[in-house]
Amino acid sequence: MSTQFVLEFPSDLPEEGLRDFEVKEKGKQTIVMELLRKNVISQGRAAELLEIDRHRLFDLMGEYHLPVIEMSSDELQEELRKSIDLPGVNE
Repeated sequence: MSTQFVLEFPSDLPEEGLRDFEVKEKGKQTIVMELLRKNVISQGRAAELLEIDRHRLFDLMGEYHLPVIEMSSDELQEELRKSIDLPGVNE
């Protein structure tokens, strides 16, 4: 099942431009990225909705300036500390 989403534009906007496949895809992409940014959907669901793999999703997230991993600075510092303390590192 799918849901239809309707956007309204002024009547003086050329209708053929709104029917353009690339315009529609970019619109869908933008909506999905906004849902992802607001944590309404997961990365997996975003990839599924856009019919792309995770690698392409990560590239797309970069284009929209969305972090692939969200961590606080404290969490990031802890992860870095753990990676430095791994056996075999810095030996």
